[in-house]
Amino acid sequence: MFELGLYSFAETTPDPITGQTISSAQRLADLLEEIELADRVGLDVYGIGEHHRADYSVSSPAVVLAAAAARTKRIRLTSAVTVLSSDDPVRVFQDFSTLDLISNGRAEIMAGRGSFIESFPLFGYDLHDYDELFAEKLELLLRLRDEERITWSGKHRASLADQPVYPRPFQEKLPIWVAVGGTPTSAVRAGMLGLPMAVAIIGGTTPPFVPLIDYYRESARASGHDPAAMPVSINAHGYIAENAQEAFEDGFRYAEPVMRRIARERRFNPPTRERALIEATLKGANFSGSPEQAIEKILYQHELFHHQRFLLQISVGTMPHDNVMRSIVLFGTIVAPAVRAEIARREARAEAVSRES
Repeated sequence: MFELGLYSFAETTPDPITGQTISSAQRLADLLEEIELADRVGLDVYGIGEHHRADYSVSSPAVVLAAAAARTKRIRLTSAVTVLSSDDPVRVFQDFSTLDLISNGRAEIMAGRGSFIESFPLFGYDLHDYDELFAEKLELLLRLRDEERITWSGKHRASLADQPVYPRPFQEKLPIWVAVGGTPTSAVRAGMLGLPMAVAIIGGTTPPFVPLIDYYRESARASGHDPAAMPVSINAHGYIAENAQEAFEDGFRYAEPVMRRIARERRFNPPTRERALIEATLKGANFSGSPEQAIEKILYQHELFHHQRFLLQISVGTMPHDNVMRSIVLFGTIVAPAVRAEIARREARAEAVSRES
């Protein structure tokens, strides 16, 4: 079944209208309500990002996800992402195994190198080791998932000698996804390892990402893995409202200051209204629009990528909680059922054609 869900960075940025900044305590309370609602309206996944800066309120996704696990019944709970390069894989595995036990098997890890770099000096790592850290720690995390007792040695962590690691998760194999941006080498690595891949498409248009996913599946096949058994997730920004123009205006109003600040930090071109209008079209990356537009765009992307999961980040900037809750209801009660039904219909038709041939 095609999965649909949400993710959040639990932002604490100034409201562009009132100028007020929500407290971290209130943002976390709102976030838990949002996850509860996502569960009630039938969404499949909720992800929480890890950051170590003043404008985001979650540095430890597993802790917040555990609180959400106690208040939900069905929704899967994942990091989005765990900055594995600057963390200890043993603690990551233990934290998410604990979450998996609390949630009765609903935990996942989305591991990434990290697009923000604050965690590297905070935990004593050198940015020059950016790629090497991720490769080594991902290798250890996979070993921890697959082996109860582990003997391991590497460059960036103390060795382990026949060391048992507990607790073990509820699931037989804790799902570990690799999160990538637009780097082909990251996609190839995920494919070679046979791991599910989450692709963040947060700007521009979507067709240029087709080769990235092709690289992933080709590297999986060349490494002896079955690409059909390796899910792909598309993660995107957007905001859904009953009226398409309202959705665009609100989505841009609250996201623009955040994206402008990040562009300044990273020396990117700042966001503009003209570019946002292009990104809100069918081939664009942004999902700000009506439920009908969101349905059309998800189905369009499914034709491009043949992916198995779609995650939407509604609150890129600090959007009012009531707005976010209304958007979640529209996404869960209108968009998700329509998308699932149409993809199931397409897959049944393709299977029938395959049998006939």
